[in-house]
Amino acid sequence: MSPLAHQYIERETSAVRTERLYADRLVNFLYGPPREQAAWLFRQLTSSRASEMLAYLNYDLALNRRSGRSGLPVKAIDIDVAECVLPPEALNTPRKVFERQIRYWAVRPMEEDPRALVSPADARVLCGSLRESSQLFLKNKFFDVAELIGRHKTLWYQRFAEGDVAIFRLTPDKYHYNHVPVSGQVLDIYEVDGAYHSCNPGPVVQVVTPYSKNHRVVTIIDSDVPGGSQAGLVAMIEIVALMIGDIVQCYSDRRYEEPRDVRPGLMVRKGQPKSLYRPGGSTDVLIFQKGRVDFCEDLLVNMVRPGVRSRFSQGFGRPLAETDLKVRSTIGWTRPAFTTRVDHGK
Repeated sequence: MSPLAHQYIERETSAVRTERLYADRLVNFLYGPPREQAAWLFRQLTSSRASEMLAYLNYDLALNRRSGRSGLPVKAIDIDVAECVLPPEALNTPRKVFERQIRYWAVRPMEEDPRALVSPADARVLCGSLRESSQLFLKNKFFDVAELIGRHKTLWYQRFAEGDVAIFRLTPDKYHYNHVPVSGQVLDIYEVDGAYHSCNPGPVVQVVTPYSKNHRVVTIIDSDVPGGSQAGLVAMIEIVALMIGDIVQCYSDRRYEEPRDVRPGLMVRKGQPKSLYRPGGSTDVLIFQKGRVDFCEDLLVNMVRPGVRSRFSQGFGRPLAETDLKVRSTIGWTRPAFTTRVDHGK
């Protein structure tokens, strides 16, 4: 096995898997000498224009089509076509493969208990805390929370001080719709401008707080409203990466029907589609208020499991192994609130 291998744990089987990292050598070269010796070139290569061009070359260019089939073959990226809404013959371009819809209501079952918090994506997850006293302390490893949420949004990042965090890394082969992790009312949604850094584990380790440097959409959900999940305020941050051209807000109450923009005041239901990445690798971050959630034990145990060769462990000098899980699967449970609700004025 290569010393640069990156491994994760498959939740369904507990097996240790080695990830196939797309364009790994090229990406890690880019974040090596070019970043240090040609900063101007590096900035251009991680700009929105370069990201859109790379996405076009990989997902839209006609030369990528092979005899009417996707240039990113379904079998090569291990897609289960039986899950898809469209038949296999309709997935005839790389973009259609990437932006595929799945029958999530049938193939991604969700815990019925209203206290369950669910994964927003098919992804590889790490769970942590912003409290220095916590064994799960992740502060400033992947992001600076004030910078991530937006320093102009003082109220929000103060509300999430010392909170709990889950980081979901979507690889290019994954289903790229994001789903709502809790039921509640949208209080705020806004974009924060930034770069288009790769979400490959190597660059994530090399770039200081990379997730708070990338372009992102921040959604604040109040789950303590009637009919909500009773998990307090939840920040859902959708973060672009290299070859991501856009984040399309397209919430649907039923399957993918009648998609609508996500705006303040909208009631959203746990497990429903919220947005779509177009296309490439990407990351979701969930931030919960202090003391409002308990993450699932298996996710915490997997993070420190011995014998897993993770680039995050090597880069940050502590065990950090990801767990591969499915959208709408349970990631934790709500705790009851013991304080009165706060004023949500912005």
